[in-house]
Amino acid sequence: MTEARRIVVKVGSSSLTTASGGLDADRVDALVDVLAKVRSGGEKEIVLVSSGAIAAGLAPLGLARRPKDLARQQAAASVGQGLLVARYTASFARYGVRVGQVLLTTDDTSRRAHYRNAYRTLDQLLAMGTVPVVNENDTVATDEIRFGDNDRLAALVAHLVRADLLVLLSDVDGLYDGDPGKPGTSRIEEVRGPADLAGVEIGSAGKAGVGTGGMVTKVEAARIAAAAGVPVVLTSASRAADALAGRDTGTYFRRTGRRSADRLLWLAHASTPRGALTLDDGAVQAVVERRKSLLPAGIASVDGEFTAGDPVELRDAEGRAVARGLVNYDSKELPLLLGRSTRDLAKELGPAYEREVVHRDDLVVLNP
Repeated sequence: MTEARRIVVKVGSSSLTTASGGLDADRVDALVDVLAKVRSGGEKEIVLVSSGAIAAGLAPLGLARRPKDLARQQAAASVGQGLLVARYTASFARYGVRVGQVLLTTDDTSRRAHYRNAYRTLDQLLAMGTVPVVNENDTVATDEIRFGDNDRLAALVAHLVRADLLVLLSDVDGLYDGDPGKPGTSRIEEVRGPADLAGVEIGSAGKAGVGTGGMVTKVEAARIAAAAGVPVVLTSASRAADALAGRDTGTYFRRTGRRSADRLLWLAHASTPRGALTLDDGAVQAVVERRKSLLPAGIASVDGEFTAGDPVELRDAEGRAVARGLVNYDSKELPLLLGRSTRDLAKELGPAYEREVVHRDDLVVLNP
């Protein structure tokens, strides 16, 4: 942890705002004090993934709580995003540090051109000594193309910028083996893999009602990052200095995997399937166990409407999702191809039909 050079820090709404909405300047300044000190030596780079735009826009719009409908959430984000960045700009300016706003949607991590542009922007901001402040672009994202929470966004950004460490800050000082408000529970100091979380009761969003996540989304984000080769510290915003100094605090998630292709990380954790393909037993075995491409001969049925290039879910005969992939055919084309070999299809329909339905390079196995 102390050797980490590029660090992504994510902070939640509840750590920046009041329960009624509106930014808490003292909380923002306290966080910035820590981050500015960490990067003051010039050896460390910080990318800040910050929630709080919607929460910051509640009070100015006269909203008592975070609205449930998307239109009013977007309106609150539109008002609050400017306030949030202005507050960070003023706070970091006390240290002579510039900030740059980066708003992302899932398209920016799924489409190769968008991904390259996002990486180049973030990398250049860091090279120029600027602290990128990243948030989901709530004002334009629809329900179908949202990350859903900034915890997951932070895990994907950590992978995107090739971070050495992800620090998730909340209003709880770590993951506990039960409700931290009840006696007899204790903090889990280290998670080496999924087995360490078996039987652990994980809570949802807090009482303040200004955020979208809770401990569930933070643990899921930690799993995503750890599986992609990025270690994670989960702790409270008040313990940020300890976490970034490598002191014993919060819950440490060890790496469980290696860095994967960017589109595959998105496919597994940030994509929304547009349809589903049900596979026969032989195809399930080929895809899951032998990591082969999916061919028309192994598909039993097609559900949903999608076009070539869309993500689809691959299911077994019992309807369980076993994989996810980018499909090479439209949903209207596939029913005529099911159960047939690519060789026969090429002879009858032309060489374009000799391709796989889902190529193995565009496929991820779920919970192998």
